[in-house]
Amino acid sequence: ENISGVTPSNYSLEQNYPNPFNPSTTINFSIPEASYVSLKVFNSLGEEIETLIAEELSAGNFKYDWNAINLSSGIYFYKLQADNFIETKKMILLK
Repeated sequence: ENISGVTPSNYSLEQNYPNPFNPSTTINFSIPEASYVSLKVFNSLGEEIETLIAEELSAGNFKYDWNAINLSSGIYFYKLQADNFIETKKMILLK
């Protein structure tokens, strides 16, 4: 979901909130130009759990609400890839 009409000046991936979470959390990110965007979640072993976004997005600030109701407590990672930008952050699911 694009949350602002303002075009950001650079790529960014924000820390999810709340963190720790149960069972849903929000991930915010910004892209300064239209690009193919991939947002994926991985478990602590590096195994891909879910692809949240895999599509062409226009420039803007975005938020994604993720529900992990079917997953067990633990540490998870989310990774944003867009053009040459790649960033990974850690999140904790506590049930």
